[in-house]
Amino acid sequence: MNNRTASRRPASAGSWKWLTQAALLLALALGLQSLHLPQVITGTVINTVLLVGAVLVTPWGGATIGLLTPVTALLLGQLNPILAPAIPFIMAANASFALVFGFGRRVNLYLAAVLAAFLKFGLLAAAVRFVLALPKPVTLALQAPQLVTALAGVVVATLALEALAAAGVVSREQWPGLSAHAPRRLGPHGR
Repeated sequence: MNNRTASRRPASAGSWKWLTQAALLLALALGLQSLHLPQVITGTVINTVLLVGAVLVTPWGGATIGLLTPVTALLLGQLNPILAPAIPFIMAANASFALVFGFGRRVNLYLAAVLAAFLKFGLLAAAVRFVLALPKPVTLALQAPQLVTALAGVVVATLALEALAAAGVVSREQWPGLSAHAPRRLGPHGR
């Protein structure tokens, strides 16, 4: 098969599903941003969307949503223009958050969640401390609140994925559940 025939082949059902799920999660994130709710609510829900995307779509899908949300928020007037210089750092922090959680959860959900949250916080805190020259209130908004909303997003995403799996919307292959990630207790004979 040559490149011409490969490019004319219809997309598989799986790729359409991926695209549809990613588009719905992105629309949810953008719709929420347009409500101009307090940072703790908006940040928590956006972080939840990134993590749900990392599980439902793929870690790369969650990262893609994380790359798009700050740019589209600025273009749609939902992000204060004073934050424009921070957008590349927000993008990097969002993408790393989704990627670390999405790939890391396969090894250890709890460690991945904590590492992802602290990495996101660390990237943004380092950017405002060492790279960006932003007003003090903006600098503060990109530090400790980011850790709080990242950790809250982990909790909400985990509960949402548990509920979706229990309802059969998400397969247990995609989200094995919290019990699959819990340490196993050894019985009286070490088994």
